[in-house]
Order: sequence, then C-alpha cells, then structure tokens
Amino acid sequence: MSGTQDVARLSGQELVDRIETLVRDVPDYPTAGVVFKDITPLLADGPAFDAVVQEMAARVPGPIDLVAGMEARGFILAAPVALALGAGFLPVRKAGKLPGPTARREYELEYGAAAVELHPFTVFPGARVLVVDDVLATGGTASATIELLEECGAEVVGLSFLMDLTFLPGRSRLAGRHVDALLEVG
Repeated sequence: MSGTQDVARLSGQELVDRIETLVRDVPDYPTAGVVFKDITPLLADGPAFDAVVQEMAARVPGPIDLVAGMEARGFILAAPVALALGAGFLPVRKAGKLPGPTARREYELEYGAAAVELHPFTVFPGARVLVVDDVLATGGTASATIELLEECGAEVVGLSFLMDLTFLPGRSRLAGRHVDALLEVG
C-alpha cells in the first residue's frame, strides 16, 4: 500500500488513534515528575506525519503570512505546515542561538525558566502569523512567543499544537486566542 493511500485513510478519529499509538511517554524526563511526550515514533511514520501536517494546515483560521515554530520540535511541525500553506517559516529559537540583532522574551515553564528569541527584521508589520508547537503544557513558551511576535508588529491569528496537556493550565494562559490541538491528553 502506498503512503498516499495510507494518508487518505488517516483523518478524524483514525488520525487521533494513530497519534496516541505513536507518541511515547517518557517518565521523569527532563526532570523528576515530568512525563515527556516523545514524538519521534510519529515523525518516523511517514503517512502519519504527513497526515498530521495536512490536518494542522487545514485547521488554520484564514490566510497566513508566516508560521512560527518554537525550538526544537515546533520547527519539525511548523516548517512543513508553512509549506502546505504557502507561507514563510519563522524559527523562534532558544536564547543565544541566533546572531544579532534579536528580540528576546523570558518565561517560566513547568520545570524551569527559559528565553526565546527571533530576528525582528524577519517579521513585517501586520504579518499574519500562526504559532505551531508539538505540546501545549503550561503555555509559557507559547505566551512568550506571542508577546515577542506582537512586539515585532505581527498579528498572531492562531496557535496550533499536536497535543494539549489539558491537566496543565496552558490553554487558560492563551484565553481569547484561537487555539487548536489535534489531540487532548487529560
């Protein structure tokens, strides 16, 4: 059976079931008490990965100029979503990874503190941006990314996640925003 035929069959509940089957829980990583959601088995399944990208692109609210992906797994999802939408890809990097000038925002996450940066000259005023990442947990990274993009003059029109960990407060931190997730994990 070809990959294309497999992809055509992966939609709705079948896609959700495939995602659930392929995402692996890794307890106590990167710190004790955290259950890491390992998406590498999903990425290794070509038809499932393609179906995820196509579904994320199909749910976008209106035209998009840029798709912002957060380092590192957000890059993996955001770049193909951007291609599917005919939009540009904007990497939102961990602090210290981009040559200057950069715009920076610090934030708290469930197991520490961090900062994200981007090149402000890659975001034109009024750019319609979709923010993409693999997991919505506490919402810290997503909130910092939104603030950073808006500081640079963009309009964040939506956020798209592979998974929403509904037992954490991420969605509430993004209240008033268009937030979509293919899979809710409670």
